[in-house]
Amino acid sequence: MEGVLWYVLTGTRGGKNRVRIIRALDDRPRNANQLAEDLDLDYKTVRHHLDVLMDNDVVAKSGDDYGAVYLPTERTRKHWQTIETICEEVD
Repeated sequence: MEGVLWYVLTGTRGGKNRVRIIRALDDRPRNANQLAEDLDLDYKTVRHHLDVLMDNDVVAKSGDDYGAVYLPTERTRKHWQTIETICEEVD
C-alpha cells in the first residue's frame, strides 16, 4: 500500500490535488460537489481524482451517485503515517 500511496500522491501530475482531497476527507466525509467547492477545483477534476483514488483503494464511496460521500479506506488509515510523510514532502 505504501508504494501505491507514493505513486498516486507524488508520481503523477495530479498528486498535489489528490493530497488536498485526502486531507479534506480526513477532516470530514464530503461529496464531490462539496470537495470541488471547498478546494476551489472544477467538479470534473475532483471526480477524476476521486476515481483514481477509489481505483487504488485509497478512498471509498458511501451512498449513491451525486450525493455519495467519500472517505479514506481502512487500508489508508492503517498507513496514515505514510500519507503524513507524503504531505510534508508535497508542501
